[in-house]
Amino acid sequence: MKHFEANFDGLVGPTHNYAGLSFGNVASYSNAAQASNPKAAAKQGLAKAKALADLGMVQGVLAPQERPDLYSLRRMGFSGSDAEVLTQAAKQAPMLLNACCSASSMWTANAATVSPSADTRNGKVHFTPANLVDKLHRSIEPTTTGNILKATFSDEKHFQHHQHLPEHASFGDEGAANHTRLCSDYGHAGVELFVYGQQAMNPNAPKPKKFPARQTLEASQAVARLHQLDDESCVFMQQNPDVIDQGVFHNDVISVGNQNVLFYHEQAFVDTAAKFDEIRRKMNADVHFVKVATEQVSIQDAVKSYLFNTQIITLPNGEMAIIAPTDCEENPAVHAYLNELVTLGTPIKQVRYYDVKQSMQNGGGPACLRLRVAMNEQEVAAVNQHTLMNDALFTRLNTWVDKHYRDTLTVADLADPQLIIESRTALDELTQVLKLGSVYQFQK
Repeated sequence: MKHFEANFDGLVGPTHNYAGLSFGNVASYSNAAQASNPKAAAKQGLAKAKALADLGMVQGVLAPQERPDLYSLRRMGFSGSDAEVLTQAAKQAPMLLNACCSASSMWTANAATVSPSADTRNGKVHFTPANLVDKLHRSIEPTTTGNILKATFSDEKHFQHHQHLPEHASFGDEGAANHTRLCSDYGHAGVELFVYGQQAMNPNAPKPKKFPARQTLEASQAVARLHQLDDESCVFMQQNPDVIDQGVFHNDVISVGNQNVLFYHEQAFVDTAAKFDEIRRKMNADVHFVKVATEQVSIQDAVKSYLFNTQIITLPNGEMAIIAPTDCEENPAVHAYLNELVTLGTPIKQVRYYDVKQSMQNGGGPACLRLRVAMNEQEVAAVNQHTLMNDALFTRLNTWVDKHYRDTLTVADLADPQLIIESRTALDELTQVLKLGSVYQFQK
């Protein structure tokens, strides 16, 4: 039976904007209050997804969430008609309005943690939506994320869905952005690497001083239990607190893995040598740890270019390729390093660059835009086929974007009642295109 690693990219929502909501995310903060282009953002994401499908990869899409989130604003005490709720929020608590208009669900690396059937005791693919409790604009996502995942992976014979973890700081969970899976082959049992920023229940353990550590060890351990992973299938590794304080808000900003390759910056982790030995022992196979030294690429350049927020994919011919943002090509140090990397004899043989600048300016690169799901061919066949990328879906989604999305959106535009109508109309049509059923609050 064939096995694949599918990528499910988040469709950029109609309210894509730059409100600077993510403290600790340098790009998000530095581009706050700029005008965004939702239409360009959505088309850039679709082009990247289609390019991977054209390379022979299994590629899907995940729907965006309803924004503005009137349901959450009403829970916060705003009342009246939809337009009145927006007007009150814009006047009394504009930051709450901004949070409830964020299109951050586009970054599906934070949607959930996924464990493939080869690793789990009951032989099913397990999904746990991330609770994202550290940021208000993301903490309102998990329930709808769960609904979208269930509509995409609905076959209970193959897929098992869990509720997100308790919404408490001790269980701060940011999903696959702090999780990667190493294996000799996608269909073989592997080692799931959970990277955490702090031990929430150990006040004496190291943690960053400036920016928050969003992933806790306690959350990672809980997800591993839910997914029925054995101890020999898991490694728990701490992210270096010092790099978190330099803007590395998730592990996927400082390392990325694929099959038997872990591509990482030398400052990425705590206790690196011992943990790598543990990975080697549990893998019981060759592992390529591809280290990028500080003298080759500084932390600043890595964060600015998102060198590690790239995707590493295995092409149908067995070669590995890095899917990088054009920002990597435009950064002299990073571009020079990547040119050298493909000559070093590692499994990574090529680099492909894609323009996702609208996402990059808000703090998310190619890896942020995708959720990886390793599956066998029976499991791929059990996925909602309307969500899998092909020529027809690509054309249909681009037409949908052209019809419903604005060319320009500012933070001030978030108070426009017409935006509610535009967003709901777009998502109502999308649920029909992707056959998602009733996954949104406004449909209840």
